[in-house]
Parts: sequence; C-alpha cells; structure tokens
Amino acid sequence: MKKKDEVYSKFFEFKALVENESRHNIKSLRSNNGGEYLSNAFKELCAKKAIIRDLTEPHNPQKNGVTKRKNRSIVGVVRAMFHD
Repeated sequence: MKKKDEVYSKFFEFKALVENESRHNIKSLRSNNGGEYLSNAFKELCAKKAIIRDLTEPHNPQKNGVTKRKNRSIVGVVRAMFHD
C-alpha cells in the first residue's frame, strides 16, 4: 500500500480472498491504534461481519511487534497459497 487510506479497501479484498480460499470466516483482527483502523467504515465492517477488533495499547511497541510478526506470517502464508 502506498497510503494508509487504502487499508479499508485492501482489508476488504484480503478478507474475501482468505475466506474464499480457506472457507473460514475471519473472526478477529489485531491491529495498532492507527487511525486507518479506527475509521467508521472499518468499525462498521467489523461489526457487520462479527469480527472482533483487538487494538493494541497506544505507545506499546512490544505488543505492536507481536502484531507485526503475526501479520508477516499470515501474509507469507497467503502469498505461498497463490504463488505455488
């Protein structure tokens, strides 16, 4: 992504892709407290799809690191699924 305002649309695409391939719904999303995850559209999407939002504490880089490592793992799995 080039801009943070792309997060909503990219997550929507990611969600559709993952759920279609795995046949499982996304149940939770862990993210930092960045504004891109706090938009009304993002909140409404999560509420509508019953996705539990787990926001890390602000100014807590230790927890942000855990989130970033898990996200890298997920992205790696998804990339492997589509590049084989």
